[in-house]
Amino acid sequence: MLKQILEKQASSTSHYFNSLDLEQTEKIVELLLNCKGIIFFTGVGKSGLVAKKIAFTMVSTGTRSMYLSPIDALHGDLGMVTNNDIFIILSKSGESDELINLVPAIRNRGAILISVVCNAESRLTSMCHHNILLPFERELCPFDMAPTTSTTVQVMFGDLLSIALMQHKKFSIDQYALNHPSGRIGKRITLKVKDLMLTGSRVPFCHPEAMVKEILVELSNKRCGCILVVDDKHHLQGIFTDGDLRRSLQKNGGAILDVKIHELMTVNPRSTGPDVMAWEAMKFMESDYQKRIMMMPVLDENRKLLGLIHMHDVVQSGL
Repeated sequence: MLKQILEKQASSTSHYFNSLDLEQTEKIVELLLNCKGIIFFTGVGKSGLVAKKIAFTMVSTGTRSMYLSPIDALHGDLGMVTNNDIFIILSKSGESDELINLVPAIRNRGAILISVVCNAESRLTSMCHHNILLPFERELCPFDMAPTTSTTVQVMFGDLLSIALMQHKKFSIDQYALNHPSGRIGKRITLKVKDLMLTGSRVPFCHPEAMVKEILVELSNKRCGCILVVDDKHHLQGIFTDGDLRRSLQKNGGAILDVKIHELMTVNPRSTGPDVMAWEAMKFMESDYQKRIMMMPVLDENRKLLGLIHMHDVVQSGL
């Protein structure tokens, strides 16, 4: 049964992809790009929910947009609509009385009206300045009643408009970050390594000539799981981890305590810069499945040690 439903979904979406009028869609995109006011969306029932989703997607991707309930619009909220605005009405049938009653009031405000419907012969299409007919055969519902395929193509069309506008406007990742300062999305595109790294006295380090027994207190007290080996100018030479200590003791016993750290350290360990996104640094730390690391030195362009970023701190940040 599921396979049959899935095949019907595939057929319905393929019909949309193959039949959408791209020329008319391009005209709509051009209208939206040149809009000097707000792009309003409205709809009734499930189409209203889709209209709200499209409006929110546009706002988050750099286009001034709002959802306006047709009922609220007819009871005062229409006062915010001006002749600089565009009003997009989503409807499967194009025959909902709430929308039909709304159209004359919007026309009186001077806004451009665009219908997005699945019925080319609807009253709504004859009343609007521009129209888009969404390719639609029947609902996925076996009774051809519950809004399923019709709302799916509405969502896909809304996403098409949103991303087309986003790309035309060359909307950047920095602008996206400004619109998403909170939550995991916001953190992934705003938090940098320098925001999470350990600095100053919190960073364990030693010189290459130090013996293992001399660095044990530093290694233990800083609780970072490693010690960074630097030269007199604080340039990174290598890294020595708790794991390195354990493996060396297992192999050679207590004799390694009198070995100089440069003989045991890992030379040229993975490192990052302070302005790298913390999310990217985390992926880099996990990039080699066989050799995943829990900590990584932070260096400037001359390999001078600036700090240490630890996987625990990255995870704790909510990334």
